[in-house]
Amino acid sequence: MADRVRQPRRNERFFGGSGLSMRVLVVGQGGREHALCWKLAQSPSVTRVFCAPGNTGTALEATNVDISATDIAGLVRFAKQERIDLAVIGPEAPLVLGVSDAFTLEKIPVFGPSRIASELEGSKVFAKELMRLAAVPTAEAKSFTDADAAIAYVGERESTPLVVKADGLAQGKGVTVCADKAQALEAIERIMRAREFGDAGKRVVIEERLDGEEASILAISDGTTIVPLETAQDHKAAFDDDLGPNTGGMGAYSPAPLVTPTMMDQIIGQILVPTVHAMNRQKRPFKGVLYAGLMMTHQGPKVLEFNVRFGDPEAQPLLMRLKSDLGLLLHATATGTLAELPPLEWDPRPSVCVVMAAAGYPGDYQKGATIRGLDEAAKVPDVKVFHAGTAKRGNDVVANGGRVLGVTAVGANIGAAKLQAYQAVKQIRWDGAWCRKDISDKARKHEQIAADEPAGQ
Repeated sequence: MADRVRQPRRNERFFGGSGLSMRVLVVGQGGREHALCWKLAQSPSVTRVFCAPGNTGTALEATNVDISATDIAGLVRFAKQERIDLAVIGPEAPLVLGVSDAFTLEKIPVFGPSRIASELEGSKVFAKELMRLAAVPTAEAKSFTDADAAIAYVGERESTPLVVKADGLAQGKGVTVCADKAQALEAIERIMRAREFGDAGKRVVIEERLDGEEASILAISDGTTIVPLETAQDHKAAFDDDLGPNTGGMGAYSPAPLVTPTMMDQIIGQILVPTVHAMNRQKRPFKGVLYAGLMMTHQGPKVLEFNVRFGDPEAQPLLMRLKSDLGLLLHATATGTLAELPPLEWDPRPSVCVVMAAAGYPGDYQKGATIRGLDEAAKVPDVKVFHAGTAKRGNDVVANGGRVLGVTAVGANIGAAKLQAYQAVKQIRWDGAWCRKDISDKARKHEQIAADEPAGQ
């Protein structure tokens, strides 16, 4: 079972003599997929990368293929025609629809969990029940399929802060953190009656609001072996100081000094291992990225949610720091051979990703504005600009989504990485472009505490 746990250790070689020469298909079109294509194109085990459908940035690293991420039959047909050796699924929607199962049926190795394993993200109700069975620490919660019952439940409770979540996939926007009952009731109306998130709102989970600071813990698992990745922290709220509505993520950095080595051991032992064990007991073996979004409370780390794929934008700073052969890692996961691989190697320097968004995001946003300054941004040392919502119009690159770019940098410390990222951001312009200005600021105090610890021992 999942009792072989590998913690990343620095300065150890990972690949060598694998003999793999793979043609890889990456599925998706966001910043995460651009980062995956970029890193896979550098992999000694990879000879060619395709991306379906991709974006303007993935076209710089791979061959874009005009197939939707949810066109499962089209993806499998293309993979067979092009003799694809490994399919890498980026977004959650095709995973929940069963794209991995379709590749598996055709005996094409695929990185990404099955449809029933993807329910860990696809249904917050299922995830809560699994955590209860596995004794994984999380907030107390109750689920509802009837709006009147949910409203009555909130009305009967004491005035404690609540969180209201749409059960299904809502592009990271289906969670409302409520300061009072009025906000909770309004969230239920929007999700269950107005169906702001469509069928994702047929059920809701209402849970106690946890206090603390968030952290993102991602691990690779082939169902029997778990390889934790370096830590990260996302910034979900739209505006500085964590104000405004939730988004798909306005930036991220890695590592997160908030998560100490001792705390990481606790997370592995109390969250990652029990979850993979529980999935096996449910006959839903988990192969892919197990992403635990955590709240670091006074009682210890508690799970806010699980995702079943690389986070976006967490993938960008994580892959910026990964020095190992990504193709070999993902192939070993797909083929159940993770236990045979040595530990991962990481760049010890921190990385910061700043998301540049379109006017109006996370609500209705503008498309079509011409983006200027990409070449100038690319000249800033230790920076990579990952495309998320972009398209080509003639010779111009234009904004074509809510989150448009993920400007990512490494530096000697968090402050240096932040400086480089924002220097590159300043080079990029389009009508209505905006971003948070405080990405990674929460790391400063934790970084200083960590730096001071040896002196106090």
